[in-house]
Amino acid sequence: MFVMASGNRFTRVFWTSASVELLERMAYYAVFIVLTLYLSNVYGFSDIEAGIVSGIFSATLSLLPTFSGALADRIGFRSSLLLAFALLSIGYLGLAVLPTLFQSAGMVDYGLITTFTGLRESPLRWTVIPVLLIIVVGGSFIKAVISGTIARETTTTNRARGFSIFYMMVNIGSFTGKTVVEPLRRGMGSEGLVVLNYFSAAMTLLAFILVWMLYRSRQEQGDVKNIREIGSSLLRVLTNGRIIAITLITSGFWMIYMQLYATMPKYVLRMAGDTATPAWYANLNPLVVVLCVNLVTRLMQRYKAVTSMGVGMWLMPFSALLMAAGNLVGSDDILGLHPVAFMMLCGIGVQALAETFISPRYLEYFSLQAPKGDEGLYLGFSHINSCIASFIGFGLSGFLLSKYCPDPQLYATHEAWQAASVHAHYIWYVFAVIGALAAVALFIFGKLTKDDK
Repeated sequence: MFVMASGNRFTRVFWTSASVELLERMAYYAVFIVLTLYLSNVYGFSDIEAGIVSGIFSATLSLLPTFSGALADRIGFRSSLLLAFALLSIGYLGLAVLPTLFQSAGMVDYGLITTFTGLRESPLRWTVIPVLLIIVVGGSFIKAVISGTIARETTTTNRARGFSIFYMMVNIGSFTGKTVVEPLRRGMGSEGLVVLNYFSAAMTLLAFILVWMLYRSRQEQGDVKNIREIGSSLLRVLTNGRIIAITLITSGFWMIYMQLYATMPKYVLRMAGDTATPAWYANLNPLVVVLCVNLVTRLMQRYKAVTSMGVGMWLMPFSALLMAAGNLVGSDDILGLHPVAFMMLCGIGVQALAETFISPRYLEYFSLQAPKGDEGLYLGFSHINSCIASFIGFGLSGFLLSKYCPDPQLYATHEAWQAASVHAHYIWYVFAVIGALAAVALFIFGKLTKDDK
């Protein structure tokens, strides 16, 4: 059934990698979709603090793959994956256990209504940072090694389809992980935000077992590079003008995408009420990607990667404008949904369609630039755009929420809060402008690199 990649067939290692990527994404998105809520409701961080911490978490998770990818090229992909999933299991377990210890100490009660008896003012709340760091280190290997494996286990004839399948598995994992969140949040309140981490730890432990049993690759490089060679490879990436340019440009796409996690949960709950289900709204993104990514890839396969990405980039500012429209179309329900929720779903749907044009072809573009043996490094560097987007996007989100859509609990009356949040939709105008500038930049990049792959 599984043979070396040729034509349209893929190896067992390819399918093993895609499967453990699905499990890792289930674990990650179950936690990430509510990370800002977790930090605020369980640990007592403010909007700005939660935005900054979440942004640094996401940014570092996208920065480190450049270096962990280079290390993985040296020590071998299998060893790197085993290390990664071990660290992830420990980290997610820590996110569940640590708050339980604080609750036992009487510093916080994170039931349906969270109350703090010292944790909000205590430096102990910062103990979540080392736990998040463990997840960052483990996750950085996953980002580099799985996409690097896809590059190694495919050929030039089936690479676009291979990355399309890989990206479909990513989004199946994303959809499943986010589905777990909402019943826990609605049924258990903030305690559900803690309990879901046990689910994530179980998924990464299962992935560890699958890698241990099934990941055996003829393409495995192993211990073949010295430190000087790794440094030389890294320097080649950092001095490649086209790679640097497309990385910076596509950061605009990811900056809007990151608002599904940075802004959308709090925005929807505050504007549409506690009956809103932001985790399920966010699930429209992976659902659309899973349904459309293979079709879009086939339709665009005769076009260059930059051309396909350009189509998606022009869709992104439109998606942000749809999200803004929810605060402008009146107060009557639309198809049984609050107008903010309905227009948010419209924006998320368009954003997901844009993603099918951009992300698989972006990874393909990087894989085509990578010399043999440097796949981990190059595919690791491809995530730098997410690093830039996370650092800026999450930080900007915290300030924009605080200014235009603040926490209702900070106001004495609902009327006072309504007056303070009347321009909440301005948040999405900011990201629409960012998306439009990025689309123009990619258009110029395409004109200047007509001979590119």
